[in-house]
Amino acid sequence: MTTAQARPAAAAPTAAPASPTAVAGGLPYAAPYQSYVYAYPHKTAYRALPDRPLLRDLWAGEAQHALSLYLHIPFCEVRCGFCNLFTRIGGPDGLTTAYLDALDRQAGAVREALDGGARFALAAFGGGTPTYLSAAELERLCDIAEHRMGADLRAVPLSVEASPATSTADRLAVLADRGTTRLSLGVQSFVDAEARSAVRPQKRADVEAALGRIRDAGFPVLNIDLIYGIDGQTEAGWLHSLDAALVWQPEELYLYPLYVRPLTGLARRGEAEGPAAWDARRLALYRAGRDHLLAHGYEQVSMRMFRRAAAPQAGVSEYACQTDGMVGLGCGARSYTSRLHYSFDYAVDATAVRRIIDDYVATEEFDRAPVGRAMTPAEARRRHLVQSLLQADGLALDEYRDRFGGTPAEDFPAELAEFTARGWLADGPDAADRLRLSPEGLAHSDAVGPMLFSPEVRTLMAGYEAK
Repeated sequence: MTTAQARPAAAAPTAAPASPTAVAGGLPYAAPYQSYVYAYPHKTAYRALPDRPLLRDLWAGEAQHALSLYLHIPFCEVRCGFCNLFTRIGGPDGLTTAYLDALDRQAGAVREALDGGARFALAAFGGGTPTYLSAAELERLCDIAEHRMGADLRAVPLSVEASPATSTADRLAVLADRGTTRLSLGVQSFVDAEARSAVRPQKRADVEAALGRIRDAGFPVLNIDLIYGIDGQTEAGWLHSLDAALVWQPEELYLYPLYVRPLTGLARRGEAEGPAAWDARRLALYRAGRDHLLAHGYEQVSMRMFRRAAAPQAGVSEYACQTDGMVGLGCGARSYTSRLHYSFDYAVDATAVRRIIDDYVATEEFDRAPVGRAMTPAEARRRHLVQSLLQADGLALDEYRDRFGGTPAEDFPAELAEFTARGWLADGPDAADRLRLSPEGLAHSDAVGPMLFSPEVRTLMAGYEAK
């Protein structure tokens, strides 16, 4: 599981969220696990841009003093059963070199499209698995970020994703030396049987060994990803994984609900229980995990993210990549300007992913945006509400008013009325100043987010052909 470009390039649905059908308590049943919303509009709402605008035109006039930089590495040693990220298993001889060559060419074109005063405030390497690259290749990746793009990796927060199998001492030494502040390890479960059930072949002993090497490398922030809702997982097993993670005192923990999505290994195996029963089990496991971490000194940042109290922060929040001024490099990465979100083509199917990667490494000119979605003022307001409301801190109403000239209640009366009726909005002493989700609202974040999608985006997502 990925958390960068948060991630990005991160796991996401390939179809529009399902509409409520059942009725409970006088309100339509809102399935709590409709889709994981880490960015808006969703990439399945992107379409080919017929005019393929020049990057220098897209970035002209954009604020460039505090950009975010994301580099996507679309390679993994294995593909987990739940994964619908843009990634492929392994690579033929020379493919990673060819990919880095293309990444270097793209970086040169993008840097030329930015103005001379462009500066980066944070950086992230995601995928896929960036540590699939060898130590020497990781050095080159850092060189592309620093020398081609101008990001000072030792001076800005840098987050890197890793897997236990690829967290070797030589790779970790490179990342530590180049200034990585946050290392995110995809563990998912410390129970071997659960890992097998999620089609993630790993042994707990190997996970523990990797965590030891990561702690020895001295990264300021360790994040551990865990998943709940795995077939056969009990509350006791879930708490066992949490306790195993807590032994390492990670500065951050991400708790992800398991999703079964089209074209993934688990989707081909089929679901083991009915949707309503699975929803109830995942909600129960979420609440148990949340309460367990809160009791052990962690603070809830969002439905997924928990941070150890007083722990150093990496400066990369769950939705940092949502801000305008995001520069993405590599196929699978997205870029955000205030007027357009753009990327390369997206796929999950192994054959389609290989084709897109092959096209990418063969590309010589990277000065145009091929795929994207224009941002209207209405969508910008909706995006700001989504990215803020899904955080535990919520939305500062004065900031919204200063930026958009109104209030969320004026702009989204139907949606907020629905959330209020369901008890998903907090009604505390600061309600006049901040719009927050209640604890139950946070638990239903994967329903709140999709319910804020615009009709236009829903239509585009519904019309997306999974590949």
